[in-house]
Amino acid sequence: MSGHSKFANIKHKKEKNDAAKGKIFTKIGKELAVAVKEGGSSDPANNSRLRDVIAKAKANNMPNDTIERNIKRADSDANAANYEYITYEGYGPNGTAIIVETLTDNKNRTASNVKNAFTKGNGNVGTPGCVSFMFDKKGQIVVDKEEYDGDPDELMMQVLDAGAEDFIEEEDSYEILTSPEDFSAVRLAMEEADIPMAAAEVTMIPQTYVELTEEKDIAGIQKTLDMLDDDDDVQNVYHNWDE
Repeated sequence: MSGHSKFANIKHKKEKNDAAKGKIFTKIGKELAVAVKEGGSSDPANNSRLRDVIAKAKANNMPNDTIERNIKRADSDANAANYEYITYEGYGPNGTAIIVETLTDNKNRTASNVKNAFTKGNGNVGTPGCVSFMFDKKGQIVVDKEEYDGDPDELMMQVLDAGAEDFIEEEDSYEILTSPEDFSAVRLAMEEADIPMAAAEVTMIPQTYVELTEEKDIAGIQKTLDMLDDDDDVQNVYHNWDE
């Protein structure tokens, strides 16, 4: 399987200002709350979904006390149960495919905002399933070469033994891909081996990428992605634009 690492994007996101970091923490906080409610436990040992969200939080440098505070709040916050996941699919300029995962307590507001983001970028929201077949759902773990000085062959054997499907060496990172079902086990094995993870999440990886050459198309998709990034209801955005 060919790799296309998101590491440059991940690194860029982490280097953004404190306001952007606060927005990411707010979004992860909502995921922690829903994981506690849906998993039926605030103890990560008894809630695999919560364990995975905590791993995502740590990969985004969320402080431990902030994670614990969000988990405790979820135990007493009845509103957390009102959030629901809704996924939108659509097209950006020149047929680029975009998937938007939201977590919302107001479906009408979210639908309106997502549609507006697509429209402003000269795209349109499509029907469920219209572009998701162009993506593979995978667990993705990224290891920054600057943070890991171990032997790459040993790392590859470790993760494959733990259940990973693929190990890809990029210029600045190692990318480990798993099935969604095996993601938790592989991530936990790496955590127990003290392997630093720059990112760890279940994601949607495009099967092919679309290159945009027209300035108006590039400006259009950037407009859509920026508006979606600024929306508090939007948790994740996946696309096949080859940036």
